[in-house]
Amino acid sequence: MNPISSQLADWYQLHHRPLPWRETSDPYTIWVSEVILQQTRVDQGLEYFLRFVSKWPDVHSLANADDDEVMKMWQGLGYYSRARNLLAGARQVVKEYDGAVPSDYVKLLKIKGIGKYTAAAIASIAFNNPVTVVDGNVARVLSRLFAIKEPVNSPEGERQVHAVARDLLDTHNPGRHNQAMMEFGALVCLPRSPKCNECVVYQHCHAHKLDIQKLLPSKKPKKPVRVRWFNYLVIRMQSEGKPESVLIEKRHGDDIWNGMYQFPLIESEAELSSAELTKLATPLLDVLGQWKAGPRLQARPHQLTHQRIMASFHEFTLHPGVDIRLPNGLSLANTEQLNQKPFPRLIEWYLYENNMQTLD
Repeated sequence: MNPISSQLADWYQLHHRPLPWRETSDPYTIWVSEVILQQTRVDQGLEYFLRFVSKWPDVHSLANADDDEVMKMWQGLGYYSRARNLLAGARQVVKEYDGAVPSDYVKLLKIKGIGKYTAAAIASIAFNNPVTVVDGNVARVLSRLFAIKEPVNSPEGERQVHAVARDLLDTHNPGRHNQAMMEFGALVCLPRSPKCNECVVYQHCHAHKLDIQKLLPSKKPKKPVRVRWFNYLVIRMQSEGKPESVLIEKRHGDDIWNGMYQFPLIESEAELSSAELTKLATPLLDVLGQWKAGPRLQARPHQLTHQRIMASFHEFTLHPGVDIRLPNGLSLANTEQLNQKPFPRLIEWYLYENNMQTLD
């Protein structure tokens, strides 16, 4: 075994965090944990993981789950395509493999939502297959150990990182090795302030010898942030003898928050005044019945990875006619029903602020 691998394995044995997905070799459990922890801190993801596997403890139970219920469980975690793909992947495993998660790395890659990183994690940790896992933590550790100056998110930098990762892999215990590498990056070889005084492999670290550890890893610039203007129509409806309801719709298409619910939305190229928005909303409102414009609430900018959402909520009170017919895609929901629907955090904030939904 490479001395670096040996020292990291010993370090891991003594210092790793006792997390539930490390106490099992069940591929489904490991799959769920890896998906939840993508772009998510462990302290935040742990609670979601425990709730998720308690509700759906195996592939079959998840495959049979209701889409909205899964998205509701995911609410607040962000990156909702992960939930959609995990559900689709579970259904694919049930259909093609009778619910048995395949051990083969290549077969894993063919499952919806499973990329190189997740496939390698499942194959090595659950099945002890000799495949290297390279996530952001591992790439950072390796770029410093070997002073890789190419951007790690460039083709050449990625090639170099994967090459040294394969050289270091403990082929006898690849699952432990991969977890040790990831944990070491999470706890010691930190992004901005690496704990070099606690590093058990500092004598092998070329970046430390060159005193450039804080300059690595190098990365190509991020894509520019796209600014979008979301104008939500909060159309409240009160019918005689019934609780107040509000109009909602489900997002579709290849865009953020696909599969989540929202208020009817008018997206614009720039900020709209209340008068401009009301003019655009009038055709829909007139179809629904008599209406009255209410206040407007401007939300704080909502920052996503590559997008900044500038959202405003425009309230309308509707007195529907006897034969109201909702346009396709719109539905009514009262407070109880709103609590059962999955909403983006931005909408959830508005519902909570206006006593229309409880905030988890």
